[in-house]
Amino acid sequence: MSQQVSASDLLDLCRTKGLIIATAESCTGGMVGAWLTEVAGSSDVFDRGFITYSNAAKHEMLGVNQSTLEAYGAVSEQVAHEMAQGARDRSQADLAVSITGIAGPGGSEHKPEGRVCFGIATPSTCKTETVEFGAAGRANVRADAAKHALMLLTQAALALGDG
Repeated sequence: MSQQVSASDLLDLCRTKGLIIATAESCTGGMVGAWLTEVAGSSDVFDRGFITYSNAAKHEMLGVNQSTLEAYGAVSEQVAHEMAQGARDRSQADLAVSITGIAGPGGSEHKPEGRVCFGIATPSTCKTETVEFGAAGRANVRADAAKHALMLLTQAALALGDG
């Protein structure tokens, strides 16, 4: 699945490149932000985290369009895109990651348990992807999603300033 990336290594990389991070978390409930702030001195890299569990919070705090939520649902790459872009636009961040998914239990035929959509916004792009973690249990899906978000932030940080 995703390679292991430590919060400390991500913070060091961003510090070296002069990058600031923000997070927009739904199904992980602030787990990525918690992992980043467990590292002493993280405040020079981590600007803020938005925990937007409800659709209303996604709309009010991040500017996710109501029409996007209605058309695609909260667990969609379209919403993940708007969440990441909204977090970057509403913070001092160079990089913002978003996480929205179905940690379980439950899900549906069209949106199964373990489906998580991610967005990663940089100054010039906003990319999205969906990962199927499977019905691994709520705690495992949340932890795997948070690890994947750290990996996406690391990849984006490595790409910025290259060339």
